[in-house]
Amino acid sequence: MKGKTIAIFSQKGGVGKTTTAVNLGAAFALEGKRVLIIDADPQGSATAALGYRNEDEIQISLSTLMEREINSERIDAGSAVLHKKERLDLIPASIELAGIEMRLLSVMSRETVMKECLAEIKGKYDYVLIDCMPSLSMIPINALAAADSVLIPVQPQYLSIKGMDQLLSTISKIKRQINPELSVEGIVFTITDMRTVLARQVKDAVYKQYSDKIHIFRSEIPKATGAAEASAVGESILDYDAFNKAASAYRDLAKEVIHHGERVCDRYADERVR
Repeated sequence: MKGKTIAIFSQKGGVGKTTTAVNLGAAFALEGKRVLIIDADPQGSATAALGYRNEDEIQISLSTLMEREINSERIDAGSAVLHKKERLDLIPASIELAGIEMRLLSVMSRETVMKECLAEIKGKYDYVLIDCMPSLSMIPINALAAADSVLIPVQPQYLSIKGMDQLLSTISKIKRQINPELSVEGIVFTITDMRTVLARQVKDAVYKQYSDKIHIFRSEIPKATGAAEASAVGESILDYDAFNKAASAYRDLAKEVIHHGERVCDRYADERVR
């Protein structure tokens, strides 16, 4: 399987999208996969979490690439890539991405600008992970148009699942109107503490309502202070503290995502043969 692009997306903030993008990417790299993380949030959280905190040092970012695409200029997406470590690369974000959000409102084919930017580079990676901002505005829509699938982080709290139907409706609409190849990779529980009654109740509710139509990953990401500490020093939790329970969970999740993807590909191949 080559060049699979996964948008990590939820319209709810604070559910671990950036943490999942950074640490799942690092876990994929440990599995020998070539990984590109794309920071598609003007706040640049994934960029900072990987150690790039000074915007003056970032010459080319995702906003630069999208601006060039809007202006019909030549694009070399590789020029924006920062090499964090072996097999793990990053296309950073800057606050200028917020300006691109406004510009897209008056651009033809505005939903596919990001897809066009990434067309030549995505095939160089086994996994491209897009860290999306928590909204249903033009930049996240661009990310979903560029993606093959969507991974939905859900914190087992009531507010985290309240907008799930709206999120799935948006994904379905983008699939119908813009990106017919888009699918839901699955739901992953993040920042979990299953000792609480509420967390267990919310988890049960998600399984009851969605498990018959959406894959729910068995690997759950526990609440762990080490993840925040790792981001503060610009490292993944796997590099910062390999024995942390969150690090172990992300390694398990990476293996499960790889295995799930292989099973889906095999099933589609069987259906084509029939």
